Amino acid sequence: MPGKKILVTGGTGYIGSHTVVELINAGYEPVIVDNLSNSSPQIIDQIMKITGKKPDFFNFDLCDEKLTRQFLDANPDIEGIIHFAAFKSVGESEKEPLKYYKNNIYSLVNLLLASSERRMNMVFSSSCTVYGEPDSLPVNELAPVKKAESTYGNTKQIAEEILSETARVNENLKVIALRYFNPVGAHSSALIGELPIGVPQNLVPFITQAAIGKRGNIIVFGDDYDTNDGTCIRDYIHVVDLAKAHVAAIKQLEGEPVPFDIYNIGTGRGNSVLEVIHAFEKATGEKLNYTIGPRRPGDIIQIYGDVTKAERDLSWKAELGLLEMMSSAWEWEKYIKQNPL
Repeated sequence: MPGKKILVTGGTGYIGSHTVVELINAGYEPVIVDNLSNSSPQIIDQIMKITGKKPDFFNFDLCDEKLTRQFLDANPDIEGIIHFAAFKSVGESEKEPLKYYKNNIYSLVNLLLASSERRMNMVFSSSCTVYGEPDSLPVNELAPVKKAESTYGNTKQIAEEILSETARVNENLKVIALRYFNPVGAHSSALIGELPIGVPQNLVPFITQAAIGKRGNIIVFGDDYDTNDGTCIRDYIHVVDLAKAHVAAIKQLEGEPVPFDIYNIGTGRGNSVLEVIHAFEKATGEKLNYTIGPRRPGDIIQIYGDVTKAERDLSWKAELGLLEMMSSAWEWEKYIKQNPL
């Protein structure tokens, strides 16, 4: 008997593909919609290699209101949506803000309009960027949402507002927004992982690409911050733990939740840039070359999350540590060198 059908938008992407795997493992029937603007169609086959099941896949752009409505009308048995589909480069969002507002907001609004007449549970992919530089640490869900540092961050803030206001007046809609910290790592099979286009904007894929020879020296942006070793601190979470949080959120929505709720998803502790570099060296035996550069504009000093609410309500807890994050990311980097996607 097939499980409950869950639409995963952006399901061939980094976090989306890992979540599809965990949904299948949990007995759900994920259906993927992705326009492949930032991912590879081969990921569908990789998911099948891991799980033994090939999820249904539909290639279209959710910014197309007509196609989005036709799709949902043709699939009345979809009971939940996990919405990942969004552009996510902070730097690009500053150069092309309208591209980000159009894609990240239209796709969400179209989904809400197309499903407004039926009961729908939605898990939304949000971000800890909404907190900015926090006033105190660890930052919890009651912390103020500050003016966004980027257009990308602002699209997450706006999306949360849209969801909160819509769920307040539409009794058919229940929403959980998951505010991620810093997802890293890859599936233990090394068959799926992060596939950045061009030069990676995030630390760990840049580390793995440098280690395998795709990049030059790693530049650490500043070593004079007020932290234990002078480098910025972030809450890094293994992408598989993050994927499992989405399954936990879907299960929570099947109960009797409030119309709109927010959860931090992280480990509850921070690691500095240098700690991540040294953890990679320890986990893999690979020596990294890095230099200290100037601070990067817009970087906050440190942030890590209070995740007690997610642990309590969702019965979820991050289980994988920094060494497992680094070793799995390295195994994935080696895999895609031999098997380009």
